[in-house]
Amino acid sequence: GRSLTAAGGDAAAASRRAVRLPTPGSPAPALPRGAGLRIPGVSPFLTPNDDFYRVDTALVVPKVDAGSWRLRIRGRGVRRPLTLSFADLLRRELVERDITLTCVSNEVGGPYVGTARWIGVPLAALLAECGVRPPSRGGRADQLVARSVDGMTIGSPVEDLMDGRDALLAVGMNGTPLPFDHGFPVRMVVPGLYGYVSACKWIEDIELTTFDAYDPYWVRRGWARRAPIKTQSRIDTPKPFARPSAGTVMVAGVAWAQHRGIDRVEVRVDDGPWRPARLAPEDSRDTWRQWSFPWQATKGGHTLTVRATDRTGRTQTDRRTRTVPDGASGRHSVVVTVE
Repeated sequence: GRSLTAAGGDAAAASRRAVRLPTPGSPAPALPRGAGLRIPGVSPFLTPNDDFYRVDTALVVPKVDAGSWRLRIRGRGVRRPLTLSFADLLRRELVERDITLTCVSNEVGGPYVGTARWIGVPLAALLAECGVRPPSRGGRADQLVARSVDGMTIGSPVEDLMDGRDALLAVGMNGTPLPFDHGFPVRMVVPGLYGYVSACKWIEDIELTTFDAYDPYWVRRGWARRAPIKTQSRIDTPKPFARPSAGTVMVAGVAWAQHRGIDRVEVRVDDGPWRPARLAPEDSRDTWRQWSFPWQATKGGHTLTVRATDRTGRTQTDRRTRTVPDGASGRHSVVVTVE
C-alpha cells in the first residue's frame, strides 16, 4: 500500500510542478492601501498557503495526477452533461478573486478562517452552459452535490451558487497551483458559505439534485443542510492573559461576514460602553476586514470584548452557541492584566 501510494504521489507531484497557471482574464483588483494593518500580532490580510487552516477527514491527503483528472457534471436539470479535463479548465476564461473562507467548526475567536487570492473558473457560467437554471428561474435542482476523489460529499444550494457571487472551481491559490493539502488539482470556493456546504477539495463529480433526495456527508451527521457564514469578529492582539504596560495599548483583529461585508466593529472594556474601532479599508464584501482600537489602558485586570455589524445592519449576537449545527455564535473576549 505504501509503495502504490508513493508511486501515485510522485506522478501527481510531477503533474503539479508542470502546471503553469494562465494569466486570469479578470484579475483581482489591487488591495486598497491600508487594507492590511501593520500592527504586530494581527493576522496578515492574505494568509500564506502553509498557514491556511485545514480540517482533514481522510487519513491520507489525496494526491491526484492532473493529467488523468476528470470532472463530470450531471443530474437533474442538466440538459448537456459535461466531462472536463484539467487542461479544459485552464483553457477557459479564468478569474482571480480574494475570498475569505471559514470552517463551521471554528469556535468564537478560533483560527479556522483565512483569506487567499484564488484563481478559477466561474462555476455559475459552467452550470449555465450545461443548461442548469437556479430554482428561482424554474430549475429542477436546488442542491449541487460535489464529490471528492476520497468519497467526501458536500451539498451546496444551487440558488446561492448562481446568484452572482464569485463561486469558483479554483485551480490556484496565492499565485501557485493549489497545494495538495488544499485540493489540487481543483476545488470549490464559494464566498458566504461555510466550507462543509461549499468547499469540496479534490473534486471529481458534480451532481445536480434536491435537498429532499440526498443528504451529504455532514448532513447525515447532524449538521444543517444550509449554512451561510455568521457575522464574527476576533481579537488578535493582545493575546489572552497578556500583561501589557499601562498607557496606549493597540487592540486589533479581524471581522468577517462574507458576501455581506463588515460595516462596523466596536470594542468594550470591562462593562463600559461600546466604542467604535477604526476599520481598515475594505477589499471586498467577500473578505475579512481588519480593525484597530487604541486603548488607554489602566493598571489591573480587564476584559476586552469585540462585536461586528454587517452591511445588512445585523450585529453579532452575544448568545453563545456551539458549532453544531450551523456554526458558533457569540462575542470574542480576552482577559489581560495591565502592569
